[in-house]
Amino acid sequence: MVNTFKERDVEARPKPQIRMRVHDVPWTRGGERVKPYLRLSHTLSLSNESWGIPQELEKEMQVIKACDSRIHLLPQPHHRNQIPTQTRRCLGRRELCISSVSSPSEAQHNDDVVLAHSISTPRIGRDHGNDLVEAIKKSSAFTTRRTLFTSVFMYSCYHPSRYLSAHALGDPSVTIEEVTPPVYPSGGLFPSEERIVKLFEKNTYAVVNIFDVTLRPQLNVTGMVEIPEGNGSGVVWDGQGHIVTNYHVIGNSLSRNPSRGQVVARVNILASEGVQKNFEGTLIGADRAKDLAVLKVEASEELLRPIKVGPSSSLRVGQQCLAIGNPFGFDHTLTVGVVSGLNRDISSRSGVTIGGGIQTDAAINPGNSGGPLLDSKGNLIGINTAIFTSTGTSAGVGFAIPSSIVAKIIPQLIEFGKVYRAGLNVDIAPDLVANQLNVRNGALVLRVPGNSLAAKAGILPTTRGFAGNIVLGDIIVAVDNKPVRSKAELDRALDDYNVGDKVLLKIQRERENLKWTLPHE
Repeated sequence: MVNTFKERDVEARPKPQIRMRVHDVPWTRGGERVKPYLRLSHTLSLSNESWGIPQELEKEMQVIKACDSRIHLLPQPHHRNQIPTQTRRCLGRRELCISSVSSPSEAQHNDDVVLAHSISTPRIGRDHGNDLVEAIKKSSAFTTRRTLFTSVFMYSCYHPSRYLSAHALGDPSVTIEEVTPPVYPSGGLFPSEERIVKLFEKNTYAVVNIFDVTLRPQLNVTGMVEIPEGNGSGVVWDGQGHIVTNYHVIGNSLSRNPSRGQVVARVNILASEGVQKNFEGTLIGADRAKDLAVLKVEASEELLRPIKVGPSSSLRVGQQCLAIGNPFGFDHTLTVGVVSGLNRDISSRSGVTIGGGIQTDAAINPGNSGGPLLDSKGNLIGINTAIFTSTGTSAGVGFAIPSSIVAKIIPQLIEFGKVYRAGLNVDIAPDLVANQLNVRNGALVLRVPGNSLAAKAGILPTTRGFAGNIVLGDIIVAVDNKPVRSKAELDRALDDYNVGDKVLLKIQRERENLKWTLPHE
């Protein structure tokens, strides 16, 4: 246990703590037990005062240096000669510093335990020095203890400066080994970097630059002709020249209701020699609800390098992904990130909300729209479509349409020019109208065509009573046991079905379950 003794400071000056640690190291010479060697360690700061060293203390050790902040002590030379040569070589002439007075406790006589007493004093005088000497004498009496070179001794043995100083003095027992760090060849890449480079080189030829033909060169305020920057990006879908992009990339042309086969864009394809080749892009089909469109170019098979489509259903948050596109007109720009989230609702620039979106922190800027989002194997897992920002530039939150939706929509656009969706052939109330009618959960049916299968199945629309009051129709609350809380969730649930599939609807009207074949819209 540690005991602390304090004396009253009459002069109200600071009371610096003086701690001296004394260890008994019983050495023998010729069978005789010599005087214990005093070890001191753990320097503490002292105040800027002149410190008197008691005469009794000077008998035990020699003051070799005294400064304002520390007092450095060494044993007297005749004591140093009693230390074995190997130990003296290890210690060298290392300075030892005042730390604390070690003395055994009356309640404990463990040979391997050194206990400390702290003495607080404003000035070391003879009276106070006597306390130190008495503590030293008490400690020195227990010569049977086995505490050997603790504290500073271990520090002296293992601190790096000991080896450096010994090596500088020519100690043959100390050697310093020089370790040379590995040097990598100039221009070499780490394996992870090499993999990303190969993925980019493999897929960059499948990414194209798309310009809306309705954007014409214009004169700026200086009278010079300005060429419009690239609208967006696209990917080569197959060897027949089909190009997949976003609906909003060519939205200005689509707003004029072009016919199928009409030129709506210019498409630049990168050739193997690094030259951009320009082609006319004709409209094949477009779907505003999913912000997707298909163009076709008349290019040779050597230029057309289709992208490989991978599954998006097995994506996991945290896995690496790559985005390639033409942001701000800088063609074939690569950005790398991770999948930050799944099943996000995307508010597309085409004005619709797309469910099941992929969120990524890979930088997606204006011009990346329509470009591919790839996984770490180089497979297409999404079509970049939007960013979440107030400035129009990347803020670390980008979105992509998952490949599962793309793979389902694109074949229909290529074949029919539009998408045939499985639906109930009923009108569902928008969420705002449903909230005004106090419908908080489910999809409210507004109208049901008279000759539709929904009407034949018994689905009831919302009507007005004889008194002019509103009579709510059926509320769809689940599709095949999947909860439906809004119109958007109903549309998302029906996307998993094809025309002609059977589906079980749970409606809120006496909890009746109805089953019928879904008609296409």
